[in-house]
Amino acid sequence: MASSLDILAPVDGVLVALDAVPDPVFAEGTLGDGLAIDPLGDTLHAPCDGEIVHCARTAHAVTLRSAGGVELLVHLGLDTVNLEGAGLELLVEVGQRVAAGAPLLRFDADQVAQQAMSLITPLIIAEPAGWRLTSRDAQRSGDSVRQGETIMRLEAPLETTGVDTPAASGPQATREVTLALEAGLHARPAARLRAIAHEQNVELELVHGETHVEARSLSRLMNMGLVEGDRVTLIARGERATAALDAAERLLSEAEADDPVASAAELPTAEAGAGQLAGLVASQGLAVGPLHHYVAALPTVPQAGDDPARERVALGEALESVGHSLKTALAQAKRSARRSEAEILEAHLAWLDDPALREAAEGYIDSGRSAGQAWKDALDDEAARLQATGNKLLAARVADLRDLQRQVMACLGSAPSAPEVPADAIVIADDLTPSELTALVAQHPAGICLMAGGTTSHVAILARARGVPCLVAMGAALESAEGEMAILDAERGLLEPQPDSASLEAMRTRIAEREQARGAARASASQPATTRDGRTIEVCANVAGGAEALIAAQEGADGIGLLRSEFLFLDRDSAPSVDEQRDEYQAALDALGGKPVIVRTLDIGADKQLDYLPLPSVANPALGVRGIRLWASHTELLNSQLRALLALEPLDSLRIMLPMVSGVGELRALRQRLETLAGELGVSRLPQLGVMIEVPSAALCAASLAAEADFLSIGTNDLTQYTLAMDREDPGLAAQLDVLHPAVLRLIKTTVEGAAGRCPVGVCGAAAGDPLALAVLVALGVDELSVEPSRVPAVKAALRELDAAALAEQLPTWLELDDGAAVRERVKTWLEVPVAA
Repeated sequence: MASSLDILAPVDGVLVALDAVPDPVFAEGTLGDGLAIDPLGDTLHAPCDGEIVHCARTAHAVTLRSAGGVELLVHLGLDTVNLEGAGLELLVEVGQRVAAGAPLLRFDADQVAQQAMSLITPLIIAEPAGWRLTSRDAQRSGDSVRQGETIMRLEAPLETTGVDTPAASGPQATREVTLALEAGLHARPAARLRAIAHEQNVELELVHGETHVEARSLSRLMNMGLVEGDRVTLIARGERATAALDAAERLLSEAEADDPVASAAELPTAEAGAGQLAGLVASQGLAVGPLHHYVAALPTVPQAGDDPARERVALGEALESVGHSLKTALAQAKRSARRSEAEILEAHLAWLDDPALREAAEGYIDSGRSAGQAWKDALDDEAARLQATGNKLLAARVADLRDLQRQVMACLGSAPSAPEVPADAIVIADDLTPSELTALVAQHPAGICLMAGGTTSHVAILARARGVPCLVAMGAALESAEGEMAILDAERGLLEPQPDSASLEAMRTRIAEREQARGAARASASQPATTRDGRTIEVCANVAGGAEALIAAQEGADGIGLLRSEFLFLDRDSAPSVDEQRDEYQAALDALGGKPVIVRTLDIGADKQLDYLPLPSVANPALGVRGIRLWASHTELLNSQLRALLALEPLDSLRIMLPMVSGVGELRALRQRLETLAGELGVSRLPQLGVMIEVPSAALCAASLAAEADFLSIGTNDLTQYTLAMDREDPGLAAQLDVLHPAVLRLIKTTVEGAAGRCPVGVCGAAAGDPLALAVLVALGVDELSVEPSRVPAVKAALRELDAAALAEQLPTWLELDDGAAVRERVKTWLEVPVAA
């Protein structure tokens, strides 16, 4: 027997340390030691010579055993078991002997990337058979490897005495269980069974028919081929046999990730009077106009069909495609304990499987309609029947029906054009995507009211950037709102659908006064914002790209304090090229004419997701892979962004900002990477590099960060979220999620003090545009505020009225108050201004 065993890379790709894999079953070593690769090819190859001992039923994983008894699990992607084999092709079978480098399985990278949690592929030593992992060669996480390169080396076991490990002694217990795991006994539950046996110090055996398998063998467990509904006998031997069986039964007889979740939070209650509806203020402003219910346009489909038989086939394929997507999304929702989302998806699947709907659509096909038009007509009929019942519960299901109608039609037609909206209308919608909001704003609505949404969502950010008054999280009551004329007060958070003439006149007067004040502020917006005691504060703008940067320049911004580069990556099928990115960033630099432009590197994760870049479905997405943490698994994506940034001119105007930094090590690594890329591109002068202060650890380490960063920028939205442990996307917590909470203010104070004399500190969160919060931020000593472009003139005007030194004298008292509401009231009283001025 050879003294060592080289393990080869199964595919070209980028190495990922096992503990960095975004799945605890792999990261914590439950399945065994090893490495992972983010693949760049479409075929996985054998990492050594061996015999195939297991092929996953769903074709996503292969286990082979070397001549020395080492079992290696090659597991394509994360949660790929839920693909049920879609986009996967096994090239080997159990019992087959393969040489190192032989192809094991082929996959459609685009399809798997869109539908699975991640393409990161773990290579696990599932059964070392006494062999010791002595090296992971010279590669490190983030390094590129070629298929066939050695990435791990194992040393042969020492000579043994020939004495087997003694079996567990003690009582034996037996139990029969019906498997409830939707994906069967795949790698994750098999690993948990093995862990249960180890934790309880028992021998655990599974029996199915004539097959008997010890739980300590991962490959044999998976090779049993157990699927949902199978009956299996569990046998445990040892003092804690009963406890082990209890744990194993719970694991096997309960659906995966079907953990109880808290009930939906109640919407916040504002001071709404009779006839008024309350919501959260996403974008401040006042408006008067008719209410208009927005319904997203349906995809365009042919009216007539050529051949009924072909149209029936096309309909069947569309239904199958949508069904597969819904099942994948449902599995992910269940794993993440998103119960309300899972219930909606289950409702959609129920409609999709309804034979009456399909029969109705096929009837329309037989009458000469295309598959897409037939499906539209069939669901129109069903929606009309539900509405006609007068049953509110049934009528509420129409929204599910319309959603399903749109999804199937999208498989059979082309993308729709944006629906027309009357100018100066107050638009009512369930929710909007960023692209829908952008198209809607182009039609100049007076305001927007959404049943769902949050104040820090992308839609809210875009509405603020364009100065459109917007309320969100208004609930189902908004659906029935009607009115030829309505009042939207997006300062107090109220919509009044049918106001009397006196209320209308009073609101029109307020709007005229605001316009006059805005005009005066805009006239002096290009001048510096200097407080009454002589401090000059830079007022910059938060933008999504070049077009908004031009607006910011026109509004008098001193620069761009935050260019959210992720907007360039949203609402598309693939990542933008280096040239596309460079053009967008260059447009922003050109618009500001030499003033500083801060571009935040890609900040995806939590509430910001890309269809072509699936991230782990975790219980706490805000604590998962996002911001700078993407570098570990998506190096080339972010390298392309840095290459685009380094191609800009002049680089002296560019600032690069890193999101979600938690310590100085991340900054050093990024700076080193930036220097390497600059050398490759022949760039001799680097742009300034700064970090966002969004997590408490960054605030507490501000001094060490400031010693190496060129600037710091506080993201108050996330800093508040993480400090108070409150999800900023939860409307039920919005009233308590206040940047003026003393705990948040103390972290901001720590940041400013840590950076003093080292580098400037800015604020690019929503607090920079809050009249009360900005006063406190200036008193705390920040150097720059970055707000939505439309807010620049008003913020500059407000700063010129402040006495920062006098405010600073009040800070010690305010920091001792109980909560944000108390601080807000005290600041409001001291400034003697209304909250929403």
